[in-house]
Amino acid sequence: MDVTRATLPGVATVVHQCVTRDGQRFGVLVEKSGRRRLVVYDSAEPDTPLQAINLDQREADQLADILHSRPVLDRLAHLERRFAEFVEAAR
Repeated sequence: MDVTRATLPGVATVVHQCVTRDGQRFGVLVEKSGRRRLVVYDSAEPDTPLQAINLDQREADQLADILHSRPVLDRLAHLERRFAEFVEAAR
């Protein structure tokens, strides 16, 4: 997937434009307030948004956890195990 990042001048919003291998286009707008907006674009009109989905910080975190290959709790448990191994080896 090709991802580009830009900041909208005067708005303090970061836009991540994504194009999948199949050519589907969507974006993630990150506002200064932390609110996120998922935007799906029309494949025939690449600059025309078909739909925007507003997410608050908690919803964005939940979606990120779903999309991530390993849930946050699994990654945290892995890091805790690695840290314990590191501490044990340092003794």
